[in-house]
Amino acid sequence: MKSFFQPEAYQGLQNRLEEIQPESQPLWGKMNAGQMINHCQEPLKIAVNKSEKVLRPNWLVKLLFKKMLYSPKPFRKNAPTPPEFRSTGDFDFEKEKAELQKWMQELWEDRDNENRVAHPVFGKFTKEQWGIMQWKHLNHHFEQFGI
Repeated sequence: MKSFFQPEAYQGLQNRLEEIQPESQPLWGKMNAGQMINHCQEPLKIAVNKSEKVLRPNWLVKLLFKKMLYSPKPFRKNAPTPPEFRSTGDFDFEKEKAELQKWMQELWEDRDNENRVAHPVFGKFTKEQWGIMQWKHLNHHFEQFGI
């Protein structure tokens, strides 16, 4: 399984991000390119403990979905997005892309952190699980745009 924390996987994500353009069209889902890039920032912010979203633990969601986040099985196309993570409206594509690059870089620089703060909804993850989950989420959305 690929991990955000593997140098080649991280560089691959960076390269794929460069291929996404404001006019890129999704193969599935409702988000445009700017909305998707905005959406992808929040899980990275959570991983470096800089999210401003108010998220609460949910034992049922944790029970049903936690293992899916880092399992080898890809995320389902058109899976529902929790309301707190929906990105709607208009976004400045270049600004959002720069922000996503910034958060990716921040998590990359923090990749050796073995004592990451627990996820506010799902609880504790190992370093390996964080890396898989972050790669899997970005990969899912880059594939959504054919990248």
